[in-house]
Amino acid sequence: MRLEGILGSMKIVLISTYELGRQPFGVVSPAAWLRKRGHQVACFDLTRQELDQNVVRAAVLIAIYLPMHTATRLAAKLIPTLREQNPAAHICCYGLYAPMNAKYLRSLGAQTILGGEFEGGLVSLAERMSARSNSGENPSFHAQSEPVSEEPATRHKSVAHADPAAQLEPIVSLERLAFEVPDRAGMPPLAKYAHLIIPGGGYRVVGSTEASRGCKHLCRHCPIVPVYNGVFRIVSREVVMADVRQQVAAGAQHISFGDPDFFNGIRHALELVTAFHSEFPDVTYDVTIKIEHLRKYEQHLKTLRDTGCLFVISAVESVDDRILHRLDKGHTREDFLHVARTFRSLGMTLHPTFVAFTLWTTMDGYLDLLRVLAAEELVENVAPIQLGIRLLIPEGSRLLELEEVRLGVGAFDAESLVYPWQNPDTRVDKLSQIVQSIAADADRKKESRSVAFAKIWTAAHTAAHGAVGIEAPQLAQLSGVAVPFLSEPWYCCAEPTKEQLISIGSAAKKPPEPATASADGFV
Repeated sequence: MRLEGILGSMKIVLISTYELGRQPFGVVSPAAWLRKRGHQVACFDLTRQELDQNVVRAAVLIAIYLPMHTATRLAAKLIPTLREQNPAAHICCYGLYAPMNAKYLRSLGAQTILGGEFEGGLVSLAERMSARSNSGENPSFHAQSEPVSEEPATRHKSVAHADPAAQLEPIVSLERLAFEVPDRAGMPPLAKYAHLIIPGGGYRVVGSTEASRGCKHLCRHCPIVPVYNGVFRIVSREVVMADVRQQVAAGAQHISFGDPDFFNGIRHALELVTAFHSEFPDVTYDVTIKIEHLRKYEQHLKTLRDTGCLFVISAVESVDDRILHRLDKGHTREDFLHVARTFRSLGMTLHPTFVAFTLWTTMDGYLDLLRVLAAEELVENVAPIQLGIRLLIPEGSRLLELEEVRLGVGAFDAESLVYPWQNPDTRVDKLSQIVQSIAADADRKKESRSVAFAKIWTAAHTAAHGAVGIEAPQLAQLSGVAVPFLSEPWYCCAEPTKEQLISIGSAAKKPPEPATASADGFV
C-alpha cells in the first residue's frame, strides 16, 4: 500500500474505550502516521478523559480502536452517540476485534473496518477522503463500487471479507510496515494510568509500548488467531527505544511491553532488553510470554532477570491437560509447574493468567486449580479476577473447529459479541458468578490477594460439597510472598463491568460547551 503525502489536512478523532489501564498504543501509533502527513488529530482515552463534543462535531473522520472484547462492547455503546453528534463524519473501527465484528459494527454506523496492521489503512482512508474534499465532493462515503482487496490474511473467510463492497482498504492487512515513533501528544499523563504496586506500599509510574504484533501460535481460544493466523510483525528496536525514551522523560519508571508473546522473536527480544537496560538501568519492565516459550528458552530467563524484568505474565489458562489440549495451548500441566519452579529458583516472578471457567471445567477441576496455586506458592501472583474468568468464544474463533463446541454453544449474540455457552454442571456456572463477585468486592475494599483467595477457596468447596454438608478443608497458611503487580485488575477478554458501561455512556453524552468554544483538541 502506497503512503504518499496527502492533498490536504483533515480533522481526525482517534478514540480508545479501554486498553487494560495503559495509554493506548493503538491510538498514539496511528496519531504519529496521520500527523506526519499533515492531518490535525485529536486523541481521546475514555477511561481517563471525557469526550469533547465540540471536537467530535468538527471531525471529518472518527476512528475507534478495538483491541479487545471489552473495548468493543464499550464502543458499541458509543458509536450511535457519535453518529448522532456528527452525522456527516466517516466512522472507522480498527484493531483486532474490528474485522471479527464487522457486520455488527456496520449496523451501528461504522463505515470502514480495519484489522491487523491498520496504520497504513488509516492513512489510505484519510488520503482518499482528503482528495474527495479537495475535488469538492463530500469527503465521507458509505459504499464503494470497487471491491476490497482480497488478501488471504485469515483462516476464516467470514472475518477477512466481512463486507467486500464497503471499502477499498483491505479489512485485514498483514503488510510489513515501517513503524513511526508513537506520538503521545494530547494524551492524559502517564501518572493517570495504571501504576505498579510495589510490596511494602510503594508504587511506580508505568509506561507501555509494543515491540511486536500478532503471534506465531494458533491457540484455539485466542482472538489474535482469526486475524493474524500465525503471523507476527516486529517493531524496530530504534522505534521501540525512542518510544521508551519519551515515556521515561515523561516520568515512566516501569515499562509494560504489550506484545502478545515477547519471545515470538527471541533475538529481537534479547537485543531490545539489553539495549533497554544499558540506557535505562533504573527502569524496570514486564513482558508477556507463553509457557511453551518460557520452557523452550529457559536459558534466557536470567537475561530477563538481569536487565530489570520485574515479572512475566503468562497465559497458563488451565492446569487440566484435557482443557489445555482442546485450547491447543502448546504446553501441559507439568510444563507450567516446571516453569513456576524454575522462576522461583531464579528469584523471578511469574504472573499466571487463567480461563478458569470453560465448557469442560468441573468442580473437581476447579478445586484442583486452587490446590495447585496454594501448593506452588502462587496465590499472591494471581489476581483474584483471574479465578473467575469465563471462556469467550467470539466470531471466527478456532474453538468452533471442534464439533463439541459447535454443538455446545448457542446462536451468536451480536450485542455480546460471543457464542453463549453453559457448563453441563449448573454449579460451575453459579460458582463463576460468585468468584467474580468476590474478586470485584476484594478490589473495591483493597483486600490482599490471599484474603480474596481464602474466600474463593471457601466458596468453591461450599459449591462443590455444601449440599451434603461437607465443610471446606482448612486452607494451610499461605507461604507465598507479596509480589509487584499492575494496579489495573481487569482482563483483556473479560466481559465489561456495569460501571465501565455507565462510564462510557456518560463520557459520550457529556453536554457540549457553548457554541463559541473552539475545537482546540486537535494537534
